[in-house]
Amino acid sequence: MSGHDDLNFGFTPGDVLLVSGAGSGIGRAVALRAAQVGLAVSAWDLNERTVGETVSAISDSGGTAIAVTADVSDNAAVERGFAATTRNLGPIRYLVNNAGPSSAVEMPFDDGLLAGVGSVRRMTETWLAGEVPDGAAVVNVASVAGNFLGTESPWYCATKAAVSGYTRYLATYRTGQVRSNAVAPGMVDTPRLAGFAASEVGKRSLQRNPLQRMATGDDIAYATLFLLSPLASYINGVVLPVDGGWLVAQ
Repeated sequence: MSGHDDLNFGFTPGDVLLVSGAGSGIGRAVALRAAQVGLAVSAWDLNERTVGETVSAISDSGGTAIAVTADVSDNAAVERGFAATTRNLGPIRYLVNNAGPSSAVEMPFDDGLLAGVGSVRRMTETWLAGEVPDGAAVVNVASVAGNFLGTESPWYCATKAAVSGYTRYLATYRTGQVRSNAVAPGMVDTPRLAGFAASEVGKRSLQRNPLQRMATGDDIAYATLFLLSPLASYINGVVLPVDGGWLVAQ
């Protein structure tokens, strides 16, 4: 359990959150902490086993969640997933677009953009095309890469910058439906970065971080929940770095 278990963030218990990429890492942390503050969670992932484990952990703790196995780049799968979510949990008030390919994956540039930012748009537009409750909010998971720093992967840099640009579009032109923000994590201790902290590049990067550590999934999850929550009702169009001060120390 976390030292922040008494936090509620002003959420109404039973409101529904959909989080993609919830089978591990940041997405799993968001799903678990959202359930702890009383939200009903629709946890999505490509991996049926891992997303099932996320939902089991929520259920074992007394929370409410369903698992949806879906590829967020597939229109039909996305539509089925939204239908299953509303049928089982009710209207979706909150959305976290976290799913997307790892920067370590070798992909053609155009394919990376479609998988990384095309899926964010697909998920968001499918949601907004339905009946969205008042007070709806979305948080898109961007990155310090592409927005503040360059990395080796060209498609990943471009994708994460595009996620932030799409977030700003939503914040400017879709405010009648949704309040929109993004988080931009730095180095996060997730399965995707397993072993990174022990590598030479990882060690050098951590030495430049004022907090001298990688983020945990919870570090990103709590920032995400705050941006979604009624406490952040006047925060719109922000891309929030959650990096331990890594950027300012460069």
